[in-house]
Amino acid sequence: MDWQDWKQWTTARIGLGRSGVALPTKEILQFRLDHAKARDAVWAEVDFTALSEFFSEREIPSVMIKSKATSREEYLARPDLGKKISSQSLQILENLSESDPKLSEDFDLSLVISDGLSASAIRDSLLPFLESFLPSLEHSKIKMSPVTIVKNGRVAIGDEIGAFWKSKTVIILIGERPGLSTENSLGLYLTYHPSSGLTDEKRNCISNIRLGGMSFSDASRKALYLLTLSLQKQLSGVYLKDEESPSLSENRKIE
Repeated sequence: MDWQDWKQWTTARIGLGRSGVALPTKEILQFRLDHAKARDAVWAEVDFTALSEFFSEREIPSVMIKSKATSREEYLARPDLGKKISSQSLQILENLSESDPKLSEDFDLSLVISDGLSASAIRDSLLPFLESFLPSLEHSKIKMSPVTIVKNGRVAIGDEIGAFWKSKTVIILIGERPGLSTENSLGLYLTYHPSSGLTDEKRNCISNIRLGGMSFSDASRKALYLLTLSLQKQLSGVYLKDEESPSLSENRKIE
């Protein structure tokens, strides 16, 4: 099997060939295009209004807030600010909670969505995943707080939001750092008993959710499995072991 045969199984840059001592012009241009897509994914704006309408159409309560990062430039330069809820947004959450007595109760799950480092992931991969995940979540009878949509958020902001809603678990769906072979990967992070200051070993991660990566149906099934297991065992992260047998969905496309 030569390099060209291997290329059908991966999007990695292998078997590029050469023109004299340099890469072929076609490969150089493709690299520049992919680099531009990655940069655009980081700097592009998410249509948060359309996202809010998605939940409204399905009669799922949602609220839009912001992190302490006041601009995209500050978000990239100060990762710590993306981990914290802005004071104005905290007031929005408190007003919402006080407006409905049911929102002061404990929840099983808080679902958080943030642009993260890839607007392209939110544009291309979020809604197909949600269309698979939300029906299964509803069928499971898991009690969910209002969906919280965060502008300029990092993974850890999900813990603050989950703690605010007094949720047993939090799942944050976030745009992953783009690479030169894909710019639209969605990441999912699950934490049991969320609270401010937690570190990565407390979280379970499902990454590379996209067309050509982990399929939306597989990611949805895996997320519900981990969520159910987390609620049963009351833990997450390195202590929550994925005991499922690995399988490939018939609909998964390998590129």
